[in-house]
Amino acid sequence: MQLTVARIGRAHGLRGEVALDVRTDDPAARFAAGTVLPTEPAERGPLTVVRTREQQGRWYVTFAEAPDRTAAEALRGVELLVDVDDADAGADDDEDAWYPHELAGLRAEHVDGRVLGEVVGLEHLPAQDALVLREPDGARTLVPFVRAIVPVVDVPGGRVVLDPPGGLLASDAANLVVSDETRGEPVDGATTAGDDD
Repeated sequence: MQLTVARIGRAHGLRGEVALDVRTDDPAARFAAGTVLPTEPAERGPLTVVRTREQQGRWYVTFAEAPDRTAAEALRGVELLVDVDDADAGADDDEDAWYPHELAGLRAEHVDGRVLGEVVGLEHLPAQDALVLREPDGARTLVPFVRAIVPVVDVPGGRVVLDPPGGLLASDAANLVVSDETRGEPVDGATTAGDDD
């Protein structure tokens, strides 16, 4: 089985260096010089790591196959993969860590027991990861993958339990809570721009 350990971002500088959107807890080992990484799409690789550096929490890599900025820019969006066997994929010591393939297909239940749909994937967003939920009516909803909203992930039991705020799910749009500030209405005697004194 292959798992994504990074997505290639924008080119950095003129010598083929690229920024990485890292999805591994051990980037120093995964991107060590000499490492050959399969890619998705497969025809863009494999890529051989020549040099790796970390700066202010961001990882940068140079590949032998992309010696200049033009070649590096052409790699943007390519996923870097590693080969793992199924035993290694399930042998993570962190009880709060899951691979996307483990989450896809899990039944999503509300904390009150109602079935809310099925998890069809995981998206890595800038603020946090989000579960991609297909609701019973076919609506696709992104659910922030944080403990307050997803308190239970039971991979062996085939389910996740959600405690979504009102209006998060498409099926619950009628319960969306919108504050006065969001509507643009004055709050507690405040005036809006353009009001005459």
